[in-house]
Amino acid sequence: METFKASSQRYDKMQYRRCGKSGIKLPLLSLGLWHNFGDNYDFENARNILRTAFDNGITHFDLANNYGPPYGSAEKNFGKIFQEDFKRYRDELIISTKAGWDMWPGPYGNFGSRKYLIASLDQSLERMGLDYVDIFYHHRPDPETPLEETMGALDQIVRQGKALYVGISQYNAEDTAKAAKILKDLGTPFLIHQPRYNMMDRWVENGLLDTLEDHGLGSIVFSPLEQGILTNKYLHGIPKGSRAATEGSYLNKSQITDDLVKQLRDLNEIAESRNQSLAQMAVAWLLKDIRVTSVLVGVSKVSQLEDNIEAIKNINFGQEELRKIDSILNL
Repeated sequence: METFKASSQRYDKMQYRRCGKSGIKLPLLSLGLWHNFGDNYDFENARNILRTAFDNGITHFDLANNYGPPYGSAEKNFGKIFQEDFKRYRDELIISTKAGWDMWPGPYGNFGSRKYLIASLDQSLERMGLDYVDIFYHHRPDPETPLEETMGALDQIVRQGKALYVGISQYNAEDTAKAAKILKDLGTPFLIHQPRYNMMDRWVENGLLDTLEDHGLGSIVFSPLEQGILTNKYLHGIPKGSRAATEGSYLNKSQITDDLVKQLRDLNEIAESRNQSLAQMAVAWLLKDIRVTSVLVGVSKVSQLEDNIEAIKNINFGQEELRKIDSILNL
């Protein structure tokens, strides 16, 4: 088995940021295993991505029960790679998983009941070959299950030793504050929130980031590139093979309008003036706010990961740069 780089080389390459008021520091970039680690993707490529991430000081790997496709396959494939490559480095890693979206048929395989969350984590641990995860998230709000039940399940999971910390994802500011109070009263180590956030989708700025700061919570943001829009792919329209050109993709062709292409070109000019690609600037823009503990990146190639890592070399923005970005995006 090929060995990893020496720890001094590995950790010197990455910057780390404290997660809220906890004892945990996360790398500025974390690796998400959403789409490119399922059974329909190349196993050795997935392995190389994980190894490259760790060699560059990325210590946090983020999964969920339904990542794949098919559901569960990302955890299963990660488990194989973990056993081969990472088992002896377990104490240097933060491994997270989630439950909250549909996972298996019937009334007990979705949302936020105690039964679903505990059963799902048991399945996840078995797939990954782990005794525990470092962070277990409720993946989305459940409008029908009482918040006390969902948070109580997270508390029980920690007390059972199946997770060290808990988190939530996509909760609004009000429900985040309610969850924080319940978990504080229970004595549960509530660590982090995982919201969608990028320079085009800024809903978290409407109170959520302030709430996280007030409660001493960290944040790890996903979709930093707005499904690939904030890259150089669409500077000249829709290329063949892109997400927008693919039927059934999360990115619809109708979203790539002439006005959007103009905005992307203008943003790219700012990025070039910073000696960054548009994708690098989009990642750096998120990290300008210290309330963003880490940015989750999802990649299909090692080269994409290496490009993202370059972004952390310049995460400072002048006020004029920020004003221009907001003006281009009509914000």
